[in-house]
Amino acid sequence: MKQFFSIKKAGFVVLTTALVLASACGSDEKSSGDEAKKVEGTITISGAFALYPLVNVWAEEFRKQYPDVKFNISGGGAGKGMADLLGGAADLAMYSKDISDIEKSQGAYGFSVTKDAVIPTINSQNPVLNQIKSEGMTKDELTKLFLGNGAKVWKKSSTKVNVYTRSDASGAAEVWAKYLGGSAQEELKGIAVFGDPGVADAVRKDKNSIGYNNVIFVYDVKTGQKYPGMDVAPIDINGNGTIDQDENFYNSLKDITTAIANGKYPSPPARDLFLVTKGKPKNYAVKVFLNWVLTEGQKHVVPNGYILLEKQKIIDQINRL
Repeated sequence: MKQFFSIKKAGFVVLTTALVLASACGSDEKSSGDEAKKVEGTITISGAFALYPLVNVWAEEFRKQYPDVKFNISGGGAGKGMADLLGGAADLAMYSKDISDIEKSQGAYGFSVTKDAVIPTINSQNPVLNQIKSEGMTKDELTKLFLGNGAKVWKKSSTKVNVYTRSDASGAAEVWAKYLGGSAQEELKGIAVFGDPGVADAVRKDKNSIGYNNVIFVYDVKTGQKYPGMDVAPIDINGNGTIDQDENFYNSLKDITTAIANGKYPSPPARDLFLVTKGKPKNYAVKVFLNWVLTEGQKHVVPNGYILLEKQKIIDQINRL
């Protein structure tokens, strides 16, 4: 797998991956028999940063069984993915929020494939880090920071907060806004940064920062620990001014994904992630890939920092094929 990182205007970073069939692939890769040899073509996938890491894993693993399928995968945000799909530039959109009725009327046909969550992120050198981790941030405090027009300071102190949000059309931003009582991404206030990686990078560089990120951009899958410079502002879910034991689940990737899976972390900002086609899929390679994602591909969900959907929901998605 080769990865390419292209820099656009204003320092915005768009992640793009090309999984290209090697000339010796037929002799080096194992296929699953005659059926695998019939599956061929190129699948173009665009969209949400939330799904980008897992879809790359799925594509690479899928090609071990179906080596005649190529993938072009780009992460530019959920909005770009849907626009590319509906405009005919992509076969699949990675989508990280509910599909709207307008999008459905234009042909968007979604499949839930996994689950994750948006979490409030802060710098590990935050000047009131111990207080934040002990008391947490109530929903009201987070709302004032991200939706309010007043002074933005930490925990009623005089220390300024620098709020970061997304500049791209983002499922994470919309989900975060809805959790805080808003209705759209545009209501979020702060310094606009492109993409999940962009927000994470901004938070790491600014000790007075607060942002929001998908789980996979906060925790290292290999170590299960937070990336250097990153920490989480725990949500005081019951609003009692302290992080109780059953609210303290941010120490490791395993802790937070378990809390999302068992419903301890609220939904929203936890939510399903989708792969979307334009109309019911007709492209044979796309259908085989989606079926594989919903069956064999599910074994790659948890090891890569995501959450399995309920068995019945997976069955329902397979039936939609």
